[in-house]
Amino acid sequence: MRIAIDYTAAVWQGAGIGRYTRELVHAVIAQGRQHTYRLFYASYGLDNASPLLASMHAICAQHRNVRPIPIPLPPRRLAQVWHRLRIPLPIELFTGPVDLVHATDFVPPPSIAPAMVTVHDLSFIVHPECALPSVARYLNGAVPRGVRRAKALLADSEATKRDLEQLMHVDPRRITVVYPGVGPQFCPLTEAESEPHWRALGLPERYLLFVSTIEPRKNLPRLLAAYAQVRQQIGNLPLVIAGRKGWMYEQFFSAIGELGLGDYVHVLDYVDDKALPSLYNRAWAFVYPSIYEGFGIPALEALACGTPVLTADNSSLPEVVGDLAVLVRAEDVQSIAAGLEQVVRDET
Repeated sequence: MRIAIDYTAAVWQGAGIGRYTRELVHAVIAQGRQHTYRLFYASYGLDNASPLLASMHAICAQHRNVRPIPIPLPPRRLAQVWHRLRIPLPIELFTGPVDLVHATDFVPPPSIAPAMVTVHDLSFIVHPECALPSVARYLNGAVPRGVRRAKALLADSEATKRDLEQLMHVDPRRITVVYPGVGPQFCPLTEAESEPHWRALGLPERYLLFVSTIEPRKNLPRLLAAYAQVRQQIGNLPLVIAGRKGWMYEQFFSAIGELGLGDYVHVLDYVDDKALPSLYNRAWAFVYPSIYEGFGIPALEALACGTPVLTADNSSLPEVVGDLAVLVRAEDVQSIAAGLEQVVRDET
């Protein structure tokens, strides 16, 4: 088969859907050469020195059945052309004839070939207050159209599958749950193995860790409020936030000052995938009381590294961590505070 895969997020986003797409492509290529793959992506404005772009070119150089297909538009403009203006420019104009198109980021491009769509979550419906209004409007229009058009749907979790059934009335027979995986680099490391990255990042000896984009759905202001309540009781462990600014992040940074946590909260920005295992391994505990997740892969990465996890009891998160984590009520600061004390103090 000739398969076209939307690779835009993979060359523009370090985390989230970008990582999902990169890992997916690595996994399918490893299955052998019985299929050919065209990785199409919005290319205008990309930094030629980008390591994500270099990684894609390395894949294509190593595998003759994989070819990059740059589209000379920025991601936002390409989305406008295909999904706001709905200009019927089929992807085959760029890729040539294909047998299947996999849309890895919610919405399929126009195509002659059948489309398979990955729906990561329906947060824009369940928690619209956590999204920029313009983004929520776009997704509320584009995603249902894409879901109706798709020949097959992939969901990251049973929770997302249920949301598709209940909120978009999708026939469950059209949905296949395919869990994201965790790479083998996420594993327990020795002190010597983790030290180089830990030292390069300038981290304290032990700390609480949060990894994800800084945006409202991640519930960071409530995490900060809970942390402020129990900071002294848990031994003044600093809180390390590893993630880029996303959107509507101002409340998080304001809360750090208002709660007097400037000396205790370390914001690292984005941390490269190569350094993340060391970051998880050195953490005393990983804290992730998100309001809603389609999967919540950082919690699973932390567990794979042998790090205790606190997360929320909502959406897919109990499905992801099973009985291996401390679960809290995301919208209850007191519940998060009690969970912090438990995950720090309870050695078992």
